[in-house]
Amino acid sequence: MDNEDLIPVLPTRRSNVPRNALGRWLFSGGSLNASHSEHKTHPWYMVLWLTGVDYFSTLGYQPGIALLAAGAISPMATLLLIVVTLLCALPVYAQVAARSYAGQGSIAMLENLLTGWWSKIFVLVLIGFAATDFIITMTLSAADAAQHAIENPLLHHYLEGHQVLITIALLALLAIVFIKGFAEALGLAAAIAIPYLLLNVVVLARGFVEIFSHPELLSNWQSALWSHPKVSGSLPALLAITAFTFPKLALGLSGFETGVSVMPLVSDGAKKDEHEGEVDASGQPPFGRIKNARKLLAAAALIMSVLLICSSFVTTLLIKEEDYRQGGKAAGRAIAFLAHEHLGTIFGTIYDFSTILILWFAGASAMAGLLNLIPRYLPRFGMAPRWTAYRRPLVMVLFTISVIVTIIFKANVEAQGGAYATGVLALMLSAAVAVALALRRKSEIPGAESEPNKLLSNYFWVVAAVFAFTFVDNVIERHDGIIISGVFILVVVVISALSRYQRATELRVAQFHFVDDVSKEVWSKIISKKVNLVPLRTSTPEHRAYKEKEIRKHYNVQGPLAFVHVTFMDNRSEFLAPLTVRVFRENDDFVIEVHGATAIANTIAYISELIDPISIFVGLTRQNLMAQSVKYLLFGEGETGMMIYKILLRYWDWTPEDDVRPLIFLMSE
Repeated sequence: MDNEDLIPVLPTRRSNVPRNALGRWLFSGGSLNASHSEHKTHPWYMVLWLTGVDYFSTLGYQPGIALLAAGAISPMATLLLIVVTLLCALPVYAQVAARSYAGQGSIAMLENLLTGWWSKIFVLVLIGFAATDFIITMTLSAADAAQHAIENPLLHHYLEGHQVLITIALLALLAIVFIKGFAEALGLAAAIAIPYLLLNVVVLARGFVEIFSHPELLSNWQSALWSHPKVSGSLPALLAITAFTFPKLALGLSGFETGVSVMPLVSDGAKKDEHEGEVDASGQPPFGRIKNARKLLAAAALIMSVLLICSSFVTTLLIKEEDYRQGGKAAGRAIAFLAHEHLGTIFGTIYDFSTILILWFAGASAMAGLLNLIPRYLPRFGMAPRWTAYRRPLVMVLFTISVIVTIIFKANVEAQGGAYATGVLALMLSAAVAVALALRRKSEIPGAESEPNKLLSNYFWVVAAVFAFTFVDNVIERHDGIIISGVFILVVVVISALSRYQRATELRVAQFHFVDDVSKEVWSKIISKKVNLVPLRTSTPEHRAYKEKEIRKHYNVQGPLAFVHVTFMDNRSEFLAPLTVRVFRENDDFVIEVHGATAIANTIAYISELIDPISIFVGLTRQNLMAQSVKYLLFGEGETGMMIYKILLRYWDWTPEDDVRPLIFLMSE
């Protein structure tokens, strides 16, 4: 297809300037463009810290939540978490990286593996879980940052009792930054994450010194471990209780989805250009970027695994139960508690400040993720209001939602853990299923790698089963998480359905081109009030001759007829269609064959606007209007004649002109 065969796509709606000052301000902040073919790239070890602010920041609350959930068994459950991280999550996202080098993530993989409305429904559900993950990341991180500030000895007197207000203030600061304009800065991420990790290493090293100085701490822990009521000295019982406790620690798995979402920023390594596209000149995936992204994921997982097991061991042995229980001094801030306890107020305050900073930046990472995720899918599906394409209105909505969630949970870190884990585990389960399906399909292609791909697919089905168990157990234990996720899913689905309904009368064409030069030449002879447009359900020479005879018998028609016949694309759930058009003469009339449409009425209205005919003759089926409306919304069919009339009237309202509009005749078929 040559570029000169393309016809410019007509606008879907004239952009109206908001009349009031607030509206002008909201829409003046710029639009969100979810598709960038080129990105400024950086070495993987620099991009690592952008992932790290999300992943590593969980150290601020993970050890405390692990203590609260597992007590003396916390190190064992954390060890199992590390096994799942390295043997399940890391291999899954290494596979996702190979298929998500443009940063689409696992959601895009499932969209491509499924078809039709099933694909759209799955994506909407996953977006609901992703929204849960990202929103709770913002609210939980802000709440934990507030808790670190409140428990600081220097600030406690001034901030005590204001957890909710401080959390909302931090969220408001986050929203203000994004409203003004926020660009992900690798240098800033590194400046925040690296000192934070070093401070954690210092605290944990001091903790190990304390443990080695007091051997009784280790023996006391061992006694508490084996005397646990559900263990009673039995190794099988210990392993069983560890397995069932592990889902409560699933927060430690967060960060992998962020790791693949930042892949467009990862340098190929072999190229000198600072801008690299999604594919190379030969059309092959950027294997260098994929390799480096896998290094990033592995490095993040290994760093976090070491810190998690060390922090779990140290906090379990050094923090008393009354301190890590809800309302205790170490609740939600176990490592910070040890920093103050063993390294003094000055060092502890420095640690608190670093923790607050990385937790706040983790919220920024989550906000950026949502601003990338929502415009990537919903507008393309026709399932988002137009204002979602603008940064400021979307940031305001996300801020409002985060405030509501904060108030509901009273800015309690532990209370939000279930919802956070639900979102994280749902995304990981979907990623494992997507990878298993992709490898299964690849194994069905004859070739030398068929058997290895089949074995890999079976392995990832086992991984999916592990995540499914963890997800279900988390839902059973902390059902508030699935309730919150269900609310997000319901909101996404309802808004998407209403938006699809509202936008159903747009022209819905993404691209228009001719099949050959003859069609292009004939097309030029029928535009601008030269023909009468006649849409047909059946396009045969006999039916066209019959229709022409009928029209000329009952109407005083001047000029030739142009018969239009539209055929659908395979996936009618798509919102926009790339049209392929063939045009030819038939005696004194013309025939226009349009292929690849998602909706007949919208396509005919689009063709009419391009041609600008003298008149349009559309037929009415006279069937049940309710059934026809459902068929139109879901499958692009229905009462075509009435919909063409409605679409054109709405489009003419949006695009007023001085020219005479075509006459529309509604005929009984």
